[in-house]
Amino acid sequence: MAFNELLDDLDPSAGVQAAGIRRGYGGPPARTVGVRSGLARLRCASLLKPLYAWVSAAHMPDADLWRRHAEPAVVISSNSDTLNLWLAIGPGVILEDIRRRTGVAWSPPNGDPSRFGSVEVAADEVATAYAAFAQSAVAGDPVAATVLEWMRQVGREQAFGIREAIGVADARIKSGWFGAPEETCLRTHAVALLPLGGTRVTVIVGMTALPYTDARERAIYRERVAKGLSVEQTHEKLAGTLLRGLMTTTLTELGG
Repeated sequence: MAFNELLDDLDPSAGVQAAGIRRGYGGPPARTVGVRSGLARLRCASLLKPLYAWVSAAHMPDADLWRRHAEPAVVISSNSDTLNLWLAIGPGVILEDIRRRTGVAWSPPNGDPSRFGSVEVAADEVATAYAAFAQSAVAGDPVAATVLEWMRQVGREQAFGIREAIGVADARIKSGWFGAPEETCLRTHAVALLPLGGTRVTVIVGMTALPYTDARERAIYRERVAKGLSVEQTHEKLAGTLLRGLMTTTLTELGG
């Protein structure tokens, strides 16, 4: 399926992005692909949690304390553990360290810097940052390697069928999903890392912000979030097929 087939029937208010990078020393020339419909930047939901975990280790002398919060932040997308890292170290410090290590600059959200999931990003930026992170892991960074392994452990219920769709059972996955009370959309994002040996790596990113305007459905969604209940199935129903299509098409466009 081509990108235009995925985007042709989108609601005009939808935001959709996809990006991919394939690069690495000793391999073919670096290649990037991408597509965007709608806003240039989208809120990141939990898409950046592995990057937050990666850079936060250097700012926490207590390695056990770091792991206690960083591992669940990645493996089960724990918001409370992510918030512990985010506030203990400071969003400015975390995002500046990401910029220093990856070259990608993001800013804390203007309204409330404590909202780690409200950082606004573009898919090509996410792909670039994750490529640097993945290459750091395979080049010998033990913290990056640990976080990369945690991404491999992300369960099926939070992977939105991406491993099966792209045909890579051990792909390192992180997804993000949320719909804030003031939004009229649900955001469903994902990144997948495919180490290729040596320092070669492939990264694919899909991001969606799709209309979710039915008042009753929104009320039920907010109630489930308030009670700490799962809302992944709501995101799957709304965006799962499109998200998987974006990821598989991006990987195909990158070529073998």
